[in-house]
Amino acid sequence: MEETRKNIKDFTLEALTAWFVKQNEKPFRAKQIFNWLYQKKVDDFSEMLNMSKMLRDKLSKHFFISSLQRYQQIHAKDGTIKYVFELKDKQRIEAVLMAHRDHYTVCVSSQVGCAMGCDFCMTAQMGLVRNLTPGEIIDQILEIWKDVPENEGIRNVVFMGMGEPFHNYQNLINTLKIMLADVGFNFSSRRITVSTSGLVPQIVQFGQEDVRANLAISLNGVNDTIRTQLMPINKTYNLQKLIASCQNYPLESRKRITFEYILIKELTDALEDAKQLIKILHGLKFKINLIPYNESPGSKYKSPSSDQIQIFQRYLLDHGATATLRISRGKDIQGACGQLIQSFD
Repeated sequence: MEETRKNIKDFTLEALTAWFVKQNEKPFRAKQIFNWLYQKKVDDFSEMLNMSKMLRDKLSKHFFISSLQRYQQIHAKDGTIKYVFELKDKQRIEAVLMAHRDHYTVCVSSQVGCAMGCDFCMTAQMGLVRNLTPGEIIDQILEIWKDVPENEGIRNVVFMGMGEPFHNYQNLINTLKIMLADVGFNFSSRRITVSTSGLVPQIVQFGQEDVRANLAISLNGVNDTIRTQLMPINKTYNLQKLIASCQNYPLESRKRITFEYILIKELTDALEDAKQLIKILHGLKFKINLIPYNESPGSKYKSPSSDQIQIFQRYLLDHGATATLRISRGKDIQGACGQLIQSFD
């Protein structure tokens, strides 16, 4: 029967309200359902006690409430947890929970695999299997939430797991609508970050959406030759096109675009690269997130020395840039940036 029913977590508040209207039911029922699903986190319509049994039966006839199967859960020395979830079709995805001193961050996947083919990223080896639905993205957060202390909760969500979020654009937008709904998760847009490899049309479109989130762009190269070597998407949307889209991107007064820059030994880590990085981003409202390359078994690239990383960062800071150094978490469990991959047996 489940095959003929729809996952209610795939519905935005607007879409669910429209369904209730079509069914000649009171529209406010949609808000009640969001409250049950995303605040009280119930997984059965029978628990929604402020609705009649007749309505609950009707909901069960038309919808199901999805969940993810925990296939594997791996704990790192630094407290990071990598989750491997199995989907209904037996495909697997990964998500990561990072514990900070006073809050938690969840890194979620938006696709099974990825089509972007970035040369430094393990996920690229999978190719693209399929897009995730909003419910499958949301369920990553809900399932991980069960492991977070009740009095703390999840403060930040980053779309930096498996997949290119903007390659699954409409499902991403619908997911954000669910996350931002005040009767649902009620996340702040300041606490959600969407990372893209640089799909220029989607960057432009995202800037025009009613839903808001922080934008992060994987730059990783300061000229087209190196960036194309690392990121094939640069053949279609080169640095000039990418930077132009950022120049016109609408930002609130205190917000900036984050540019993620992977430091790879003897490829992207030279002082000359730092100088060129400042030149490329001149005139933008930006901050730079430096990510020392996370080596994986068999990887052809290497991470720079600590001294070289400090020289690179110091140049950026000395020239007025906000440049943070990401301390990658979960490297010992292959849970850090660029290390997520699933092989299917």
